[in-house]
Order: sequence, then C-alpha cells, then structure tokens
Amino acid sequence: MAATSENSLSAASNANITHFNVKSTGPSSSFLSSEGQSTPYLLGPYAKRSCPLSTSEADTPQTDANNTSGQLNNSFRSFNRISRTPRLKRTPRASTPQTDHTTVTTGSSATSTNAVSVIVAVVEGRGLARGEIGMASLNLKCPELILSQFADTGTYAKVVTKLHILMPLEILMPDTVSEKGKGTKLYNLITENFQNVTLTTVQRKYFNERKGFEYIQQLSAPEISTVFMEVQTKSNHCLLGVLNYTKTPGGERRLRSNILEPLVDVDTINIRLDTLQEFLEDEELFFGLKNAISHFLDIDQLLSVLIQIPKQETVQVAEAKITHVIQLKHTLELVPPLRAVLKNCKTALLAAYSAMLEDNRFELILEQVKTVINDDVNYMNGSLNMRTQKCYAVRPNINEFLDIARRAYTEIVDDIAGLVDQVGEKYSLPLRTSFSTARGFYIQMRLEGVALPGGQMPTEFIKVTKYKSNYSFTTADLIRMNDRCDEALREIYHMSYVVVCKLLTVVTDHIHCLYKLSDAVSMLDMLLSLANACTVSKYVRPEFTDTLAIKHGRHPILEHIAGQQPVSNNSYISEGSNFIILTGPNMSGKSTYLKQVALCQIMAQLGSFVPAEYASFRIADQIFTRIGVDDDLETNSSTFMVEMKEVAYIIHNVSHRSLIIIDELGRGTSAEEGVGICHAICEFLLNMKAFTLFATHFLELCQLQTLYPNVENQHMQVQHTHAEGSERVLYTYLLSRGQSEERNYGIRAAEMTALPRTIIQQAKAIAAKVNQKLWAKQHSDLDTVRQRAVYQLATRLIQTARNSQLDPDSLRLYVQGLKKQYEDELQIASETAVIYTEE
Repeated sequence: MAATSENSLSAASNANITHFNVKSTGPSSSFLSSEGQSTPYLLGPYAKRSCPLSTSEADTPQTDANNTSGQLNNSFRSFNRISRTPRLKRTPRASTPQTDHTTVTTGSSATSTNAVSVIVAVVEGRGLARGEIGMASLNLKCPELILSQFADTGTYAKVVTKLHILMPLEILMPDTVSEKGKGTKLYNLITENFQNVTLTTVQRKYFNERKGFEYIQQLSAPEISTVFMEVQTKSNHCLLGVLNYTKTPGGERRLRSNILEPLVDVDTINIRLDTLQEFLEDEELFFGLKNAISHFLDIDQLLSVLIQIPKQETVQVAEAKITHVIQLKHTLELVPPLRAVLKNCKTALLAAYSAMLEDNRFELILEQVKTVINDDVNYMNGSLNMRTQKCYAVRPNINEFLDIARRAYTEIVDDIAGLVDQVGEKYSLPLRTSFSTARGFYIQMRLEGVALPGGQMPTEFIKVTKYKSNYSFTTADLIRMNDRCDEALREIYHMSYVVVCKLLTVVTDHIHCLYKLSDAVSMLDMLLSLANACTVSKYVRPEFTDTLAIKHGRHPILEHIAGQQPVSNNSYISEGSNFIILTGPNMSGKSTYLKQVALCQIMAQLGSFVPAEYASFRIADQIFTRIGVDDDLETNSSTFMVEMKEVAYIIHNVSHRSLIIIDELGRGTSAEEGVGICHAICEFLLNMKAFTLFATHFLELCQLQTLYPNVENQHMQVQHTHAEGSERVLYTYLLSRGQSEERNYGIRAAEMTALPRTIIQQAKAIAAKVNQKLWAKQHSDLDTVRQRAVYQLATRLIQTARNSQLDPDSLRLYVQGLKKQYEDELQIASETAVIYTEE
C-alpha cells in the first residue's frame, strides 16, 4: 500500500481510505484492456453489504444490501492523455457507455498551464444506504488510485469538502442521479458548487464491484499486492456469513437476530436440532421446502405497507399500492405448495407449522383478492413485465372508465411498435423496441454486418448512446408517444388504486394469519440455511450437559475462509476445572482458539450443528468477552481504562452459568501492576462456577493451578527447527496441557520484523538477566497435589452420576480409568516431591 500522505483528505471526512499504486507501463497502455479499449468499470468502495475497504471498521457504519458497488469505468479515457496537460473536453459519445453529459467549462480552468489532473467518481447508496458515499479519485499525473467510503449528512458537507481538496478535472456519477431531468440533492449540489468542472453521468450498472476488483488486481503494482485483502468484501467473514444460506429477507433477519441472541431453553434448541436432523435425513423434504420457500417475498415488509395509510395520494403511491396487492396475491398462492411439502413431516416444529397453514383464512383472503384481481396477474421480474401486470391487475367490467383507459394504453403501445417498424423499414436498419423505467420506450439497434446509411446515424435519431456495437436512441415522435403512454398509465393507476383500496379494507379484517405465515417462513428459511451449512462442512449435532467438551473442534469462520479444514483442537471445561489459563507465544493461535470456543457455543445454542467430531455444551446464560486493545476517545479512556471498564462490567454481571472469554488483561500498565490486577481478577472469577478461558502472557498466573484445584493450565505448542545456523519457530496451533515453557518469544516475533539486529541482540541480553532473577522453580507441596487430585476425582464422579448414559460394563471401565488416573497423579506428585527435597 502506498504511503502517500492524505492528511487533509482524511481530516475532512473521517473516511476509510485505501491507496493503490498502479503499474506505470506507459501513458497510453496501462489502462487498456486486451481488446485495446479502456477498461469499462469504475472501482468504488461499496461492497454489497457495505464492508469497508480499510482494515479498520470504526468509522464506517454498516448498511444493508442496498449499498451500491462502484468500479473503474471506461470514462477514465483521459488515461491516454497522461503525457500532455489535460484539458476540459467533452468525450465523444461513441467511445463510452454514457447516457448523458453535463459539461460546464471556463476559459481560466481550461487554459491554465497547471490544470488539475484528478478524475473523481462519486456514488451514493440507495434505500437504507442513502447517505453512504463512495468516492474514487485518480490523479493522471501520478499513478495512484484512492478509494474511500464514508457516511455523510443531508448537507453532503464531506463530499463537497473532499471535492474542493481534490480539485477534479472531471466528476463521474451514475446516470440515475438525473433521471427524467430531475437531479438528486447530491447531483444538484455538485453542479452548483463545481460549475467549472466537467460532470459526466454513466450507467449505474458499470459501478460494479467484482469487475473493478479484477481491474485493481490487473493494474496494481506487484509490490503492493497485500492491499487486495483490504479491498475484498468482508461480509462473509463472520458467523452470519458462514451460516447464511437464506432465501428470503425475513429468514436472513431472523438468523442474524438469533446469532445475536441465542436460545437458552434446551427443549427449544433440541426441537430445532430435531428439525435439522430431519432435513439432513430426508433429501426430498430439504430440496422441496427450499424450493417452496425461495419464492416468498419479504412478508413483514409487505404487511407493513399494506396497512399504512399514505399522507398524499400520488401516482407513485397508487402504483406502489397496486404492486403490493399483486405481491399479496403472489404470497397467498404460495401457501398450498408449502403446506403440501410439510404434510408428512415428523418433527414437532414442522408438524406445528403444517397445522398452522391449514388455516382457512388464507383461502378466504385469496378468494376476496381474486374477485378484484385477474387470475393471470403475477408478481414478475422486469420493469416492463411488472408494468403490464399492474396495468391489467384489476378485472375488467369493474370500472368502465378504467377499461377505456386500458384500451387507450394498448393502442399507444401498438402505435409505438408500429412506429419503430416504420423507422426500421425507412432506413433499412434492424431496430427493436426496448423499455426502461428511466427512459420509457426507446429504440435499440445492433450493428453487425450492417452499414449505416451514408456512414452515419440519421439525424432523426436523438439521444444516441453506444456500447460496443449496440446503439440506443429515440425520436421526437417516440418521445411524444411516451408522454401519451405515461398519461394513460396515470389514469389507469389512479382508477385501479380506488378499486384496490376498497379491497384492502375488506382484506385487513383477516390479515392476522399472514403474521403467522411470516413467522413460519422466516423460521423455516433459517433452519434450511443451518442445514445447508451442515452439508457444506462436516458438522455434528451437539449435546447439552453440564460440561463443555469438544472433540476436534474447528473454527467455523476460518474453515469457511480457507476453504479447507484448519487445525482442530479438543476442549474440556467442567465444574471441576472451570478456569483455564491459556499461554503460548505470539501468533501461536490463542485468540483464534478462544473465539472458536465462543462461536461453537453460539452455534449450539442457536440450534445449529457445530464443526467438530463430538460436542457437548453447558447452556450459557451470557457470553462475556474481553478481546482486543483499543482506546476510546469519546469517553476519554485509555487502552488500560477500557480494559478495566470491560472487566468491571463482567464482574458485576457474571453468573454461575456464564461463559467468559478474556484475551489478555493488564497489558496497558506496568508488569507488576498488570500481574497483580490479573491475579486478583482471576481469584474472583475462579470462585464462580462460570466457565472461564483466560489467555495471558503473564506466566506468573500459571501458579494459580498450584493454589486452586479448579484451575488448569494449557498452552499452544510450538516447535523449534534449526536451519542455516539460525533457529526458527514452527507454530503447530495445537493445544496441550500445562503451561508454556517458551521464553523470549516476543523477541523472536520482533526478529521477524525489520528491527535492526543490534536492537534484537541487546534485547536478548537484557531479557536473560531479568529472567535469572524472576524465574525460579516453584513446586507445590505433596498435600496440595493430593487435595487437587481428590477434588478432580470427586467432580468427575459427580458428572458421571448426573450425565452418564453408559451401559454397566462401559461404566465400570470408565470408573476404573478414573481410579488409575487418580493413582498416577499421586505417584507423579510423590516422585516430584522427593526430587525437590533432594535438591
């Protein structure tokens, strides 16, 4: 990543910014595709779920799937003019996929010898992502691309400030910002504040994340290839991304809310697990239900808009209400197929949903809807298809004036088709009629082996745009017909709206059953998603006891990212050893292991299978974590103060059924104070029955095992290899019992960086002297070891009595094994005590 300073830019926006150095292979070839044309995509910072480009996510709010992606567009055609001073100049229409141009220039800006050379692309999110701004800027004199994403207010002060700092030669925006001559607030603001800058609008489909990322990989200099990880969307690098195979918006919302608030009732969890088991055992049920669920729309949103009373009755409101009634009909028609799939299910949850779908109110509402809405009307994709469905939604003979308006609309559409045919015959060109929401009806032509009359477009064709060999244009007559068509549509929508509103007043009396339908669809979608995740990876059904025991557990997110099975580890926490102190070198995998345990616990209580060969969990009423090191400027808290506040919250809210994850504590103060604070906090927590995993670099804390029988030391293994006269550390990522015997592993980690060798050598010498004073052998007396062994044996016998499902012979063997383990521990303790006495 380039180390370019952009302090003023960062200060102006608090944005996430990523810099790219681009290969300088020549002023006219570095941004050309293999066909010799400019690369037709503009890289902007929007990922589909609004994941920021920078590794930091603090400044960028997360938004919904309405976020827009932007990528390097061929409107950056000025790359071919890098060698000379850029001038403000309109690009010929034939060279770019543009739909419109706005160009305002002045003599001073066009003739200056120090003319600006920055091209900026700006895009704003739509829907729930409105106010989220993506910006890409490229300096033609310096091969550097800067991408940024930030949230702005309604005044767009950050956008204007950034543009003033960049002083762009040209600004690119999607063509949707100026649809039908009405610009958005951001578009109007930019045109008013930057009248001397060329403003070019480009079709929004070219703001494409995937294509733009491909061009970044192609154009970036090899030495900064590490930046790719930051550009890639991180939306799937979370538990939601691993488990989310939902087909409906309601199912995704439900999955997310269940991950954030897992269940605590064992019976409810087991009901979900039984359902997943049936899905995995019955392939026909799984795929049949998946197909039935996939056709449902967002029922929650549909119910919300159906009962809303609009403040103003506009054409847009009328059109939307007609669409909602069509969606209601579409939803009700999906109930019988869903009921048929669930008819013979065995599990209690699926049987309950099957019984709920037998409610006759679904058929009653559908019959009422069909008295007004045509049987052939369906919810369809495509703007023209849906426009036709809305136009003919209401049955004929209900409103005479509506029937007249529809006949007029049909005649106009037929006239438009006839007009296009006449124009095609007139010029002997292969013309076809097309439709878009923004332009209405227009003409398209594909020139392949066809010559234009006179070698140029006829003057009758206006608003001509070209992409490759495809031309789009219109004519004056077609524009007038579009206006007549829109007028007829307005009349149709208005009269249909009146009929539809009368229908909804009747339907709303029985609409309560649709809330149950929404609940059933979202739950089934979530459970199908969890079952789908089990088919992708090798997951196992968890059990629920009073012990956390995982055999060969794996990190679900790491497995998803890597695409292969990561190193697995065993986990065992019980009431007899409920406080685990985890040690090991830097980068040995401690944090990953802690998060793995927490994620598996969440998955189990969610009602999902978990990535392991065997898994048993104790229901946790709360999961507390203290992970990471960061300060908090808003509350004027240092890193150490943030740690203390987080730990204080845990101490005041922890219960005997909680799971506590602490990854480093007390590192923000002196070593002596850090050890003291950690020791005191550990003693408080280990007196609770909560399960605690405590990762630390303070090896002094490992002595707690000699004082308390419910404390157990574990560490992450490393191996040392010698090659070419130097020692190297090999991380195995395997968990073992006992404390880590590694010393000076922080210095070894520093050796892997660019620190001077003299500093490393001096650090080793000082550390060796300090270790001679601090590290002395400490042994427990024989009585303490015996007490610990007795405590461990007693707790394991109690757990066996509570949870064992073994047959008598197997139980006898297990108890004999416990006895032998108890005797071995006493024998080792006795031998150790003898050796220590002799020394």
